This record gives sequence, C-alpha cells and structure tokens, in this order.
Amino acid sequence: MPQKKVQDKRFQTIKSLPVDFRLAGDAGGDRMMLPDTISEHVEESGDVVVDTANGKGHVGSDSDESPYCSLDTSAKDGASLGDDSDGPKDPTTPVRSLKRSYGDSKWSDTTPYASKKKLQSWFQLPDGNWELGTIIQTSGNESVISLPEGKVLKVITESLIPANPDILDGVDDLMQLSYLNEPSVLYNLQYRYDRDMIYTKAGPVLVAINPFKKVPLYENDYVEAYKRKSLESPHVYAITDTAMREMIRDEVNQSIIISGESGAGKTETAKIAMQYLAALGGGSGIEYEILKTNPILESFGNAKTLRNDNSSRFGKLIEIHFSETGKISGAKIQTFLLEKSRVVQCSEGERSYHIFYQLCAGAPPSLREKLNLKNANEFKYLRQSNCYTISGVDDAEQFRVVMEALDIVHVKKEDQESVFAMLAAVLWLGDVTFTPIDSENHVEPVVDEGLTNVATLIGCNVEELKLALSTRKMRVGKRNDTIVQKLTLAQAVDTRDALAKSIYSCLFDWLVEQINKSLAVGKRRTGRSISILDIYGFESFERNSFEQFCINYANERLQQHFNRHLFKLEQEEYIQDGIDWAKVDFEDNQDCLNLFEKKPLGLQSLLDEESTFPNGTDLSFANKLKQHLNSNPCFRGEREKAFTVRHYAGEVTYDTTCFLEKNRDLLHLDSIELLSSCTCHLPQAFASSMLTQSEKPVVGPLHKSGGADSQKLSVTTKFKGQLFQLMQRLESTTPHFIRCIKPNNFQSPGSYNQGLVLQQLRCCGVLEVVRISRSGFPTRMSHQKFARRYGFLLLEHVASQDPLSVSVAILHQFNILPEMYQVGYTKLFFRTGQIGVLEDTRNRTLRGILRVQSCFRGHQARCHLRELRRGIATLQSFIRGEKTRKEYASILNRHRAAISIQKHVKARILRKKFERLNSASTAIQSVIRGWLVRRCSGDIGLLQFGARKGNEPEEVLVKSSFLAELQRRVLRAEAALREKEEENDILHQRLQQYENRWSEYELKMKSMEEVWQKQMRSLQSSLSIAKKSLAFDDSHRNSDASVNGNEEREASWDTGGNMRIHESNGGRSTSAGLSVISRLAEEFEQRSQVFGDDAKFLVEVKSGQTEATLDPDHELRRLKQMFEAWKKDYGSRLRETKVILHKLGTEEGSADKVRKKWWGRRNSTRMN
Repeated sequence: MPQKKVQDKRFQTIKSLPVDFRLAGDAGGDRMMLPDTISEHVEESGDVVVDTANGKGHVGSDSDESPYCSLDTSAKDGASLGDDSDGPKDPTTPVRSLKRSYGDSKWSDTTPYASKKKLQSWFQLPDGNWELGTIIQTSGNESVISLPEGKVLKVITESLIPANPDILDGVDDLMQLSYLNEPSVLYNLQYRYDRDMIYTKAGPVLVAINPFKKVPLYENDYVEAYKRKSLESPHVYAITDTAMREMIRDEVNQSIIISGESGAGKTETAKIAMQYLAALGGGSGIEYEILKTNPILESFGNAKTLRNDNSSRFGKLIEIHFSETGKISGAKIQTFLLEKSRVVQCSEGERSYHIFYQLCAGAPPSLREKLNLKNANEFKYLRQSNCYTISGVDDAEQFRVVMEALDIVHVKKEDQESVFAMLAAVLWLGDVTFTPIDSENHVEPVVDEGLTNVATLIGCNVEELKLALSTRKMRVGKRNDTIVQKLTLAQAVDTRDALAKSIYSCLFDWLVEQINKSLAVGKRRTGRSISILDIYGFESFERNSFEQFCINYANERLQQHFNRHLFKLEQEEYIQDGIDWAKVDFEDNQDCLNLFEKKPLGLQSLLDEESTFPNGTDLSFANKLKQHLNSNPCFRGEREKAFTVRHYAGEVTYDTTCFLEKNRDLLHLDSIELLSSCTCHLPQAFASSMLTQSEKPVVGPLHKSGGADSQKLSVTTKFKGQLFQLMQRLESTTPHFIRCIKPNNFQSPGSYNQGLVLQQLRCCGVLEVVRISRSGFPTRMSHQKFARRYGFLLLEHVASQDPLSVSVAILHQFNILPEMYQVGYTKLFFRTGQIGVLEDTRNRTLRGILRVQSCFRGHQARCHLRELRRGIATLQSFIRGEKTRKEYASILNRHRAAISIQKHVKARILRKKFERLNSASTAIQSVIRGWLVRRCSGDIGLLQFGARKGNEPEEVLVKSSFLAELQRRVLRAEAALREKEEENDILHQRLQQYENRWSEYELKMKSMEEVWQKQMRSLQSSLSIAKKSLAFDDSHRNSDASVNGNEEREASWDTGGNMRIHESNGGRSTSAGLSVISRLAEEFEQRSQVFGDDAKFLVEVKSGQTEATLDPDHELRRLKQMFEAWKKDYGSRLRETKVILHKLGTEEGSADKVRKKWWGRRNSTRMN
C-alpha cells in the first residue's frame, strides 16, 4: 500500500517519539528506532495539531526472556512507526540546543525541545522538585507556562523538559517511556506508588519502592498467578520465577542481587523472594527451616537506627540448592561484616541488636533467674541511647518466635541456654566498673554483681577475669620474655568492650554455622542453586566512620558487577560479535575501585600499613592519605582527620576517628586465654576460632607490640577477601537485580520525596540501564541453540544445513524484520519482544505435538489396559473358583461336624431325660410300694385324736405288739438283706469266674476249630485212601475165598458188612457236615454283602449324595436290629453245627478204632 509522504511532519509533532531517535530501514516502510545525536526539525508555524493518541515509543511484545515488556497499547503504537520517510522534508528551522543540567546531560533522548502551544513540559521549581506545566505561549527564548495551581510563569525555554503523553502514565516498564528523562521517570514511579503499585521494571532491573505499610500483593492467589504466568506485572515473584525457570532451562546457577539504602526494604524483599522459592520448590520440609532462619538472623543481626526500625547491620548471601526435580534440597548462609561496635555503643534514638531487648522482655522466669537478668533500661550498654522499644513491635512475642525458630533449625536446648548465657554475659560486661589502685591511674575491676555474673555465665574464675580485664602480658627482648603491664582506665574499658564485641561476634558466627549444618545435613545437592544477596546499601551520614567506609567499598564492588553485567559486558559482546552498534557512554567506577584497592598506595593498603605501626594514630593516617592520594581525581583531603571520596553514588566525607582501632579489631591474648579456660563450651569454641584465625599468614609488616593477637588479619583485609569470594561466586551465576528505593526518610506511608528518590536512582544507575537496554539487543542466543530450539518449526527439512543457515531460514519464515535483529559471529541478537513470537509458536507447536503423543499413548494405554483386564478376569475366575471350592469343603466339614455334635448332644439330652424318668419312676414306685406295705400291715396303731387343752400337739398311740412285730420284721429283713448281699457277692465272684472260663473256652474253641479244620483235611485224605484200599481188598478177598472156610467168610462178611455200614454212615455224615459248613459260609458272605450295601446306601442318603424319600436314621436303626437278630440266629446255628461236627468226629474216631482192629485181625489171619 503506498505511503503518504507527510509522515515526517507527523513524526516531528509526536510527543512520544524521542527527539534524537531517527528512523532507519528499507523503503518498505517498516522502521526501527536507532539512537543518533541529531536535532529534530519542526515547522516554523506556531500552531500545530498534536496527535497524542500515537504518542508512545516502541513497545515490545511478550517474551519468555523478559516477561514484563508488554503494554496493552502496543498494537496501536506500532502503526505510527510504520510510515515511509523518503519524501522531501518541509523547510524547518533548527532550534538551539538546551543547556543540560547534571541530571540530564547523560540522556541522549533529552534534547532541545521545540516548545509548542498547549504542550506539556516539566519545569523545575526552586526547591528542586519538578512540576508539570502547560506551555501557553512561546516567544524567542522565553515561554509562558501554566502550573496546576493556576500559577502562570515566564521561563526560559531551554529549562523546559518534554513530558510524556497521558497514555503512558503509570507504565510498568520505564523502557516504554517516550521521553526517558529524570522528571518523567520520577513522575511514573510516583504515579504507580500512589496506587500501591510499588514494583516497576527498568529494563532488566526491578525497582521496588518501600510502601512502609502492608500492601495486598503477596497472597496465595498472587503466588499461583505468577507460577502459572497468568500475571506478568512487575513483582519480586516475577523476578524469582524467571530465575527459577532459567536455572532449570539453562542449567546455570542464578543470583538475585538486592541493593538499596538502609530502610529501602531489602530484608523484606529477600524474605518475599525466599517465600516464593519455598512455594515453588517446597515439599521436602527443608524450605520451612530456611524461612525460619530469617527471625534468627534478624534478631541477632538487625537493629533500630534513625533511618530504619529493622536495619540489617550485616550482609548475607543465602544460597538455596535445588534437586533435579526443582525441589529445595538445602541451603547455605554466608555473612559479611557484622557491625560489632553497636554492641557497646549506640547513638541517641537507636537501639543495639534486637535480641538483647527480646531476651530482657521475653525470657521466662526460670531463665531470668538463672541469668540474673534485669530490665533493658538497667544495663549500661542498652541505656546509652535512651531507646528501648519499637513502635508496633512486641519484643516478648519476638523472643518466643526466635526460640521456636531455634528449635526448628535443630539447635539443642542446652546450646540455646548457652547462647542466652553469652548474651547475658555481654550485657553484664557493660556493667563492670573499675577503681584506681595507684597514682598512675592504673585500675582493677570492682568485684560486684556485674563481675561475678560475668564470671558465672562464661564459666571462669573471678580472679582470672579481673586479671584479664586489668593487665596485659607482653613479650619483650630477644628471648621473648613475658612481662605483665597494668592497664589504665581507658585501656581497661577498651579491653572490656573488645571482649564483649568478640563474644557477640563469635556467637553470631557460631549461630550461622549451626544453621548451615542444619540446612545441609543429609541434603543432596545437584549443583543448581539460586543465591539471594541482601547486603547493606550505599550510606552517607553527617559523620561517616569505618563501617561506612567498608559498606561503601562493598557497594562500589557490587556496582562494578552491575556495570559489567549491564554495561561493559553488554557492549563488549556487541563489539566481539561484530554487530552494527552505536556505543553508548556510561559512567564507570573503576577509578574509585583503584583508589580503594591499588597497592601500595590505595586506601586499604595505607590503612593496613598504618595499623601495623604501634605509634600510628588516626591523624597520622589522614595525613598519609593526603600526602599520597591528593592527585587522585576520586580523592580529596579535608581538614584535620577527614577525607572525601567521590563514589559512583556521590561524594562522601569520612572521619578517620577510630579507623585504626576498628581495623585492628584487637583482642589481646589474655582475653583469648581467659575464654579458652572457661568451663562453658561456647567460650572455648570462640577462643579456638580466634586462635585459628590469628595463625593465618599476614601479608605485610606485623604489629610489633607482641602477642599472638598481633598477627591477626585486619578487618579490611578479611572483608576484602570475603568480597572477592562473593564477586567470584556472583560472576559464575546469571544475575537478576532488584533496586530498593526509600521514598522518604520518615518511614511514612504515601510520602514521596522526589529529591531522595532521584538521588537513589542515580546511585544505582537505573536510568543508564534503561537507556542502554532500550537502544540495544537485550535478547541473544547462539546459532546452535537457536537452531536446536526453533529448527523443528521450519516447513522444509534442513537437517543437513549448518546452524546459521537454519537460523536465517527461521527468521525469514516468520517475517522478522531485519531492523529487529542482528546476526553476529556466534549469536543472534534481538530487540525486546521479538523472541516472544517464536516462543509462542514453539509452545503452540509443542502443545500440538504433545496432544498427538498423548492421544497415541492414551490409545496404547487403553489397549494395554484391556489386555490386563482380560488377564485379570481370567485369573480372578480361577482364584474365585478355588476359593469357592475351599469354602464349600470347609462348609461341608462344618456341616458334618455339626451333625456329629448334634448327635452327641441329643444323645446326652436323651440320657439325662431317661435318667430323670428312671429316678422319677423309682421314686413313684417306692412311694407306691410303701403305701402298699403300710396298707397290708393291718391296724398298726390306734390314732387318738382328741381335744387338747390349749395348743398341745396331737399324739399317735401304737400297740406294743405291733411295734415288736415290726422290729422283728426289720431285723429279719436286714438279715435277709445281708444274706442276699453275700449271695450277690458270691454270684459276682462266680460270674467273674464264669467269664474267665468263657474266655478260656473261647480260646479253646478257636484252637479246637483249627484242630478240627486240620482233622477235616486229614479225614478227607484218609477217606480217599480208605476208598482206594477198599477197592484193592475186594479184589484180594475174592481170590482168598477157597482158603478160608465158611466161618471165616461169615466172619468176614459180618465184619466187612459192619465196616461198610460204618464207612457208608461215616461218608454220609462227613459230606453232610461239609455241606452245612459251606452253606453257613455262603450265607455269611451274602448277608455281609447285603448289610454293607444297605449301610452304604443309607450313609449316601444321609450325606445328601443320593436322593430318597425314606428316613435314613429310622432305616439305619431297623437295619441294625435286623443285623443283631441275624447275628444271634447265625451264632446259635454255628454252635449247633460245632456240636454236630464234634459228635461226628467222635463217631469217626470209634470207627477208626474198629477199622484198625479189623485190619489187624485181617493181617494176622493172612500171616497165619
């Protein structure tokens, strides 16, 4: 579509377009903004219609790398930058450049503003505040403006600063401001602050303004919203969430650096970040312990100052470790530069460390009695400042919270009591007083309540404590002879205070060590961590001492890290990768760091050198600094003992009073030996720690005053070493910056001091960050990573191409404008928001892929589930069948057992019933028989019933004859009974004998049956032999007839006849006996078979195996009766058969005898 050629005029009047930005690009009309120092040309005519609807600078869209770069009006504003600018420009008259102040001389987008009628501009009032005014008229170098109060002022045009259109009021990212000047930034922050929107993005930096009140921004709904990324407004949660995601995505350790002045809210911001990390990575329980370290560290390391009721008097780095699944697995805390001097000295209106007041207010009675505690206003160390409470804070409740936190981080009860004893000892040390002992002002401690309590609490002897506080051992001579020097009052007080400071400092370090053990024991680390740095901010007071010297040096180091990450490294990376980049100047602080660290003529080197001299004083140190450093542009000597350093944040004047003493931080050997000799384990641990530190090698000359304590590292040397370790750790992480701003010095909600806020913004370099980020390429990615991350989005297969070709193909496919990216040697650089389009497409594609995969895997899972169900059903059928069979068998056994039990129970019941009937029958019979006896006995006596006098009993009169007869009958009956009993006994004996005989007879019968069987067998064999022999004899008898006479024949005939008769009778009887026996055996077998079958059938009917209409119990009783009857009959017949067989055997025996006789006569006859 053809573009109009009047867009230059329109751009010249758009208030949101930075005046020193130019449009560059191809002829297609798509433009980007590039910084350039050119003057904007405007029309000479006075009245021009201003299009404020499009008055907005470039606004990027969302991106995963920078989630806070969006604005709802970005779509409308993008159109205003797309016009072609190739047409001829209208004749214009350049406007003379404005004279820039210190505040805006650095800003390339704050250039001469062509004042137009009815346009708004910023005007600086005499008090330094900025006021938004409307230009009414402009003539020459002067303009007439109208202020909101109705005032009309005539001002120099050059003093006016352009303002942003109303549409940009309250943007959540300062990069979106068209005019990035100081009043616009101040106004935008105040606009948001007044509406409780305390967080604002400044490029990659989060600006947090302390509201000094509770704001509804930290509920669980906010946590869930930022976890789901459904809320993208600036917040500590957003910064922490970004750090968490980058740690998991890039597998690089992260750091969150929180800085700001005292009272700006650094500690609270760190706690909020930790709470969000606990919500993200919680679940193991360790996150609760990490959060509970905050009340402990605050009580022991925070104090009330004039600027802050809860000021951290130390720096801390909390390193939170995560597992592979993103869960918190442990933590480690490192502390820096505890302000020990606050233990013994407090300014008016301030307090010492919170724990002292909490102990005095909240200790239970038993602990108070054990420690001999007094009220806080009774201890010398605490009553110096005349401030004992904090408004709205309950010290007793806070002490309860601290004790609960100590339990949670696993500090034992015995150790807790020792900790409180050390705190009480420090307080009682302040009450130790001294008394002179000679004219040279030498002193010794007064043995009073204070000294005695100190000795008791730390576990030492009172005399040893007196010597340690009033004398000092020194080594002199070549042989290191030891001499004892008495101390003056000032020296004794310094020794006492040094002992108190050392005990508290060692106690603080010991507590941190115990917390680290609790958070690290058993916790598996993966190397991934997020470090949260909460360190003191830049400080500048009316009187700045050694503590401010060290604190501001640390801030210089942190500012350099900030500069390196956001300024130096940013631009150096652009240059190294060879992209088209216009270098932006920024203020570096390397000169100031050289002033501190340079050897041998740096501030720290000269301080350490002067500290080693026995005769060195604060004044000599100040003079040495002026002598050697006056030529340094960052240093300026002042009168007496003061000097000024030009820091990045501004100039600070330091007073060198007590510099050398605080740097030496001497605790003499006598005090260390006193602690090592204590019976309490904590002082012993403190002494061991101090001796270990004193044995470390010291670079430079040593203190020549003698003693092991002279070799101790100076405070600046130790602090510098800690700071370098901290910087090395931070350099290895991806930093995320949070700048905390204090809106006023009175801790008043809703109050906004422009001058104070502007000073802090200048100190932390927020505006430079915005300027560089907006004109640069904040998003970058290597060719390999870009191709690997987005290569699958290409429509064509490019697997064989190099990463650079793949990256370029991706950019062309998605129509990303050439002005919005740069291709470097190793990386791709993008303007803000450009990577978001690719990320959105990538996420949508991945979601589609995951959807397809989920459907396919769901199908596979369902198929597998169906197979499992079929197998389970089959298995269940077998198992249930087996289970049912077992249950049926068990039920059947129980049924049979129940029947058996019922049988025995019923039998027992019937027996008892029979016994009762029997006994009742017997009783009835006895009664009836007695009645019959009495009836048959006749007139036994005469009953006389007559009237008796009164109640005399009736009498029964019996005849004596009847009585005598009854007595005789009784005697006869008793005699007869005795005879019957004797007869009964005799009969019992006979019966026993008969039974014994019967058993003997049965045995004999059995043996006889066996003999009979044998005889029967032998009889059969004899019969067969006899038959054969008889046949043989008949044949011979016929041949011998002639020899024998008639008599012999007759005799033979008679004899033979008799023999034959006997033989025939014997054969018949034998065969009859055998037939009877066979019949009995056959009957026995048949009857046994019949009775067995019937019994088996009845058992089957009774068990339910066979169905029948008969009663099995009745039939079984009938069968039993039949069997008994047959058995009796069968037994009688068997006995009869035995008798018959016995008789037959007797007859056969006589026959044998006759036969033998006959056979003998026959043989004898033959022989004759």
